[in-house]
Amino acid sequence: MQENKDAVLRSDARRNRERILEAAVAELTRCPDAPLSAIAKKAGVGQGTFYRNFPHREALVLEIYRYEMQQVAETATQLLETREPDRALREWMDRLARFAMTKAGLADAIRMATSRPGGPAKPGHAPVTSAAGLLLRANEQAGTIRPGVSPDDFLLAIAGLWQIDPCSDWQPRVTRLLDLVMDGLRAGAPGR
Repeated sequence: MQENKDAVLRSDARRNRERILEAAVAELTRCPDAPLSAIAKKAGVGQGTFYRNFPHREALVLEIYRYEMQQVAETATQLLETREPDRALREWMDRLARFAMTKAGLADAIRMATSRPGGPAKPGHAPVTSAAGLLLRANEQAGTIRPGVSPDDFLLAIAGLWQIDPCSDWQPRVTRLLDLVMDGLRAGAPGR
């Protein structure tokens, strides 16, 4: 009986944490210095629950960044399980673009959290790099992209994503950019 109760409590705690993260992404994208109390209220949790999960603003901002990056990385595996490798790669690029727009909207909050002396460091992008590598290898093995494209090459090729204004009508521009990158990856593919 106690084991079921513990599982329910863990499940509730996980849902609370996810609601806080979702509310924080929305609020901090809109306003980098949004009050933490407003985020807690929007998430539907009390101050105690909020601060148990995120004792200070920096912890929240860095967890949003880490959480969103991990979601993007996990999407790569899910897409490869349900799509052909080239379709999985292209759809993952769209997911990465949404992440880039969210990150751009949170850039000021991230900068504020990591810029003070002795403050925390910005998390690295290893999960995204690994996911890109997984997708590129699957495509290379399927003959759908040119051989020899490294994750670093790929990330440099799509770096323009981080230059697009997230407050603009960014979707059509991102689609054109990513289609262009995908066309370049397909050029010289042995399966074409």
